[in-house]
Amino acid sequence: MSRKVVRSSKFRHVFGQAVKADQCYDDIRISQMTWDSNFCSVNPKFVAMIVDASGGGAFMVLPLSKTGRIDMSYPTVCGHTGPVLDIDFCPHNDNIIASGSEDCSVMIWEIPDGGLTTPLTNPVVKLDGHSKRVGILSWHPTAHNVLMSAGCDNVVILWNVARGEAVVRIDSVHPDLIYSACWNQDGSQILTSCKDKTMRVLDPRKGTVIIEKEKPHEGSRPVRAVFVADGKILTTGFSRMSERQVALWDPKNFGEPLTLQELDTSSGVLLPFFDPDTGVVYLCGKGDSSIRYFEVTDEAPYVHYLSMYGSKESQKGMGYMPKRGLEVNKCEIARFYKLHERKCEPIVMTVPRKSDLFQEDLYPDTVGPEPSVEADEWFQGKEGQPIMISLKDGFVATTKAKEFKVHKTLLKTTAASAGNQQDNSGEVQSLRKEVKDLKAAIEELTNRVKELESKH
Repeated sequence: MSRKVVRSSKFRHVFGQAVKADQCYDDIRISQMTWDSNFCSVNPKFVAMIVDASGGGAFMVLPLSKTGRIDMSYPTVCGHTGPVLDIDFCPHNDNIIASGSEDCSVMIWEIPDGGLTTPLTNPVVKLDGHSKRVGILSWHPTAHNVLMSAGCDNVVILWNVARGEAVVRIDSVHPDLIYSACWNQDGSQILTSCKDKTMRVLDPRKGTVIIEKEKPHEGSRPVRAVFVADGKILTTGFSRMSERQVALWDPKNFGEPLTLQELDTSSGVLLPFFDPDTGVVYLCGKGDSSIRYFEVTDEAPYVHYLSMYGSKESQKGMGYMPKRGLEVNKCEIARFYKLHERKCEPIVMTVPRKSDLFQEDLYPDTVGPEPSVEADEWFQGKEGQPIMISLKDGFVATTKAKEFKVHKTLLKTTAASAGNQQDNSGEVQSLRKEVKDLKAAIEELTNRVKELESKH
C-alpha cells in the first residue's frame, strides 16, 4: 500500500540567502526606538529606513543602487519634531512616502529621482488629526491618495491626501492601544488587532465593526493580523505560557481557528508578510535572527511549514519588496531588507530552478502601480479592484509614462493643502522679476548721473 508521505509543493525548497557584503547598506544608525513597526519600507526605486536623530525624528531614503558605506553626512528626511515610528511608500507612486511620528503628525514627502542631495525638512502635506503619537501607517491598495493612520489615541483616521483632510475618523471602536491595522487586497475592509485582546474587521467608510473575535490568542502580548487568500485571516500572537503562535481564521466561522500552531518561546512580536501570488507567508520576529515561512492552502492543516532562513545577527526591522521589484529571471519570489544595528542587508528568497526561462507558475499576474479609483470616488462608495500586470517582460518598461502622470497629479492636487506651495513659488518668481527690473532701472539712472557729471 503506497502512502503519500511528503506534501508536494513548488515552494518546498525555497531558500533564503543574504547578498554579498558589498551589496549591503553600511554605517547607518538604525533607530533605537522600542516600537513594533517594520522601521523600513522598500519599492523598486528606493529603500527607506528610520534612523537615530538627535532632536526630532528622521529617516533615510537611499536609491537601491547606492550600496556600500553610507557617509555620516548623507542627507535625511528630518521634518518631524519627535522620533519617527513608521514609514510607508505609496504603492501608486514610488517617489512618495508617508511618515508617522511621536509628534502626533503624519507627513507626506516627495523624494526626487536619484535620492536626496540636501536634507528634506518641508513635507508636501502635513496631516494633523491625532492627539497622541502615530505608530501605524498604511496606504490604500487600489484607491489613489487614500492613507490610513492609527495612533496611540486609539483612533484610526482615513485621509484624503490630495486634499490634506481627514475624511473618516474611527474613534469609538478601539478602547485600548491598536497593535496592527491593515487593508484587504481591494481595500474594502480594514483588519485591526487591539490591546483589549479583540481582532476586528471594519467597514472603512462607515467606521463600523463587521465582525470581531475576542482572544484570538490567549496571551497578553501583542497580536498581529493580516488578510490572506479568500478573505481568511492569519494572526500571530502568544499563548498563556508566552509561547509564540500562528493561527488561521475563517471570518465566516470565527468560533474556532482553522489551525493554531505553537512555534517557540521567544519574546519578539512576529511580523507577518503575506504574498498573495504564491500563498506564502513570511514571519519575521523583531529581535529574532531568523525568518520562518509557511504556505497557506485550502487543505488541512492549512498553514504548512516550509523552512527557515537563519543567521547570526538579530533583526531590528524588516522591509518587504513589492513583487514588481524582484528579479524574475533568477526565480526570486521575495526580497527582504533586514535592519541590523548599523546596516541594512537584503535577503533574497529563491525557488531553485534549472531553467533560465520565465517561470509562469511562480509569477502569476501581480498587483501593478496603477490605482483603479480616485480618492473622492472611493470615499463616495466606489470600489476598485487591483489592476494586475504581467512580470514576463520585466516591470520597468510598462509603467514609466504612467508613473510620471501620477506624480504630476499628486503635486497638482496637494498644492492647496500644502499651504499653496505652487502659488508661493509663482509669487517668488514675480518678486524676482521685480527685483531684476529695479536693478536695471538703478543701473540706467547711475549711467545718466555719470553722463551729466562728465558734461559739467
